[in-house]
Amino acid sequence: MKKVLTVIAVLIAFAVQAQVKKVTADKIIAVVGDRIVLKSDIDNQINDAKSKEYELPPDAPCYLMQQLVINKMLAIQAEKDSLPVSDEEIEADLDNRIRYFIQQYGSKEVIEQITGKTIYQFREEMRDPIRENKLATAMRGKIVENVKITPTEVRAYFNKIPKDSLAFYETELEIGEIVVYPKAGREMEEYAQEELKEFKRQIEAGTKKMEFLASQYSDDPGAKENAGMYVLNRGDNQWDPTFYNTAMSLKEGQISRIIKSKYGYHIIQCLSRNGDEVTVRHILKIPRINEPDIKDAINKLDTVRAKLITGSMKFGEAVNKYSDDDNSKFTAGMMRGKDGTSIITIDELDKDMVPLLEKLKPGDYSQPVTFTDPQGKKGVRLIYLVSRTAPHRENITDDYSKIAGRALEEKKEKELEKWFLKNSKTFYVQIEGEYRSCSTIKAILGETVKN
Repeated sequence: MKKVLTVIAVLIAFAVQAQVKKVTADKIIAVVGDRIVLKSDIDNQINDAKSKEYELPPDAPCYLMQQLVINKMLAIQAEKDSLPVSDEEIEADLDNRIRYFIQQYGSKEVIEQITGKTIYQFREEMRDPIRENKLATAMRGKIVENVKITPTEVRAYFNKIPKDSLAFYETELEIGEIVVYPKAGREMEEYAQEELKEFKRQIEAGTKKMEFLASQYSDDPGAKENAGMYVLNRGDNQWDPTFYNTAMSLKEGQISRIIKSKYGYHIIQCLSRNGDEVTVRHILKIPRINEPDIKDAINKLDTVRAKLITGSMKFGEAVNKYSDDDNSKFTAGMMRGKDGTSIITIDELDKDMVPLLEKLKPGDYSQPVTFTDPQGKKGVRLIYLVSRTAPHRENITDDYSKIAGRALEEKKEKELEKWFLKNSKTFYVQIEGEYRSCSTIKAILGETVKN
């Protein structure tokens, strides 16, 4: 049951994503207050889940209806309680969704062809569902904001789990790193710029297309697939500031001067502009790093390692002072796993790091080693192994934080259920067709379900 509800929660969270493939035949199958549930709301999300190969039970439509109804009840209550959901939040979410779809489908023109709407019509169609989800999330947060868990409750939760159902964990690690990117020599810097000057000359002369040059010669790892094309939106802060400001200033068809970002040197061409949205293509050249440059970076980290080993400098202090990886400074140098925590499994590490860690004990610092980051940039890093757990069956000593997290979520679910049982009768709810017989609907809504 919990696995089903987890999957359904994912579907609710990303419900808007299914709208690209929205079905044409539709009808109202539920009413909650002044809000409606359409048949396509359920059909599209189930089809989307199947395309992602989620394992869904036969009664998934019933559970999905339950969650859609609950979502609307929460949103209505959030409005009654005047919970804040700002226009800025909604606009940012809309921008992120459009960006996601363009990356998924290749271009806004493809999205317009599939949906039969302009990108702006499609964007506005997503506004209400996004606002509703944000309101529902805010209300959920209010209901459970004071729910806490004690060590006694955590142990009681753990003791209820059948011993043969306890999870088995592979080796888990906590790892810190300090990254230094070698500085290229002046000759290599100039060579990268000369390459871009020649590319720009060929494009402007019409002898070569930028799409071809980007796919063949750009050092952007994604250029082979997207030929260096990206969509930027005004106010989007995920880009390097110099790259973003240059791209946003270009007119359609214009090619920028050579610019330098934190990744290397670029030329950027504006392909199209639509309001606050700009589609660009770029070519990136990363100046080549030579052995003397790498040696300088290794020597720098050798000095840092000596300070760490003698205790004259703390690891977090060294990260802030020496690391060239801006993101790691927000995590005190600790790497993050897929779940956002500092716990990482072997399969989440790059292949070059695994043999390096085999030589380290918890508390050890590695020798500086070279590596290539996901953007194709050469660097040198020093690894700090904070902890390592052996493969084991879940237990309260090694896995307390995980168990406590699940126990807290269960307690929050019970608090939400109490709220629904207490308040569901204050909402007008009308369920149509086969969904009236769903046990999940009856269990949550009781007498509010109309027969």
